[in-house]
Amino acid sequence: MRPMTFTAKVDSNTIIDSLRDLFGDSITAADVRGYCASNGIASYTYFCKRYLKEYKVSRGKWNLTVTEARKQFEKTVTAPSAEPVEERNIVPEKDDTFVKFGSFNDVKSIIKSKQFYPTFITGLSGNGKTFGVEQACAQLGRELIRVNITIETDEDDLIGGFRLVNGATVWHNGPVIEALERGAVLLLDEIDLASNKILCLQSILEGTGVFLKKIGRYIKPRSGFNIIATANTKGKGSDDGRFIGTNVLNEAFLERFPVTFEQDYPAPTTESKILGGVAAKLGVTDTDFCKRLVDWGDIIRKTFYDGGIEEIISTRRLVHILRAYSIFKNKQKAIQVCINRFDDETKQSFLELYDKVDADFEMDKKEDAMYEDKNESMG
Repeated sequence: MRPMTFTAKVDSNTIIDSLRDLFGDSITAADVRGYCASNGIASYTYFCKRYLKEYKVSRGKWNLTVTEARKQFEKTVTAPSAEPVEERNIVPEKDDTFVKFGSFNDVKSIIKSKQFYPTFITGLSGNGKTFGVEQACAQLGRELIRVNITIETDEDDLIGGFRLVNGATVWHNGPVIEALERGAVLLLDEIDLASNKILCLQSILEGTGVFLKKIGRYIKPRSGFNIIATANTKGKGSDDGRFIGTNVLNEAFLERFPVTFEQDYPAPTTESKILGGVAAKLGVTDTDFCKRLVDWGDIIRKTFYDGGIEEIISTRRLVHILRAYSIFKNKQKAIQVCINRFDDETKQSFLELYDKVDADFEMDKKEDAMYEDKNESMG
């Protein structure tokens, strides 16, 4: 190719194209000096500053594709999110029926400290793990972002990814990045349902933030950011098969949680306060029914722990029964429709146990007869 005659009217793009044609995308100081000499350019230094500054990758070296890549990158980074971030209040609302128990005070102290201190809360289903975290944030006025984990949850769900919006590919932050940037509490609910894809949170669990390699941005956690995980197991799977779908979590992942709280069901006196508050809110005035539900739940749990039955009644299930009673105005129906999810044998055991704490309660004779007939046919 013949040397190009250099004039002041030649634009930058023409010069870069000429350099590419002669030397390729990567050029050296020797290439530039030779180019200047061939085109009658007196000042090598001026030429480099005027035309090659934005292409420089190191001393005496330039990559003529750098600027083009940078422009594409900046276009991606500055593009609007898939759903424009709406300034909204994500502090949970206070619930007047909430009664503190278990690990609540400790969890609240951690959140109040605003220190980064990942916390793991484990316990049987329906004993207030998630509700306690929500109410701790509500009382402290702290923002909370809750993520329900499943085996399908992956990096795109948590960290974020590209979305197609109006024909353009744009970046959209996931809940983890939102929590990092807002300094919010991130609640990973049912963490033991996760697959190994959850390991994308390793660096975040160390408090160092995360590098978004897809867009070349480093996200540093804002003051107050913390992670709290809840689970029915301790991340070692479910030995008795009660929580099908739970997985054995990576040991290095679990090790990044400094503390683990074991949450039990509330004591009968505490559970009475919980049901009393719910009843008042629902307009249920039968305080004796609330007391008997608490006694019933306590008996069932003791029988469960002794190995007498294979299922348990949670505090959440007792609240469900109260709500059903406020709708149907019938204790027997409220109890039966709320325990129908259990198998017939367990349901019958529960009804018999309730009959022992409530002398006024009469089991449905039809249900009783069906249960006896089924047992006889099986025999």
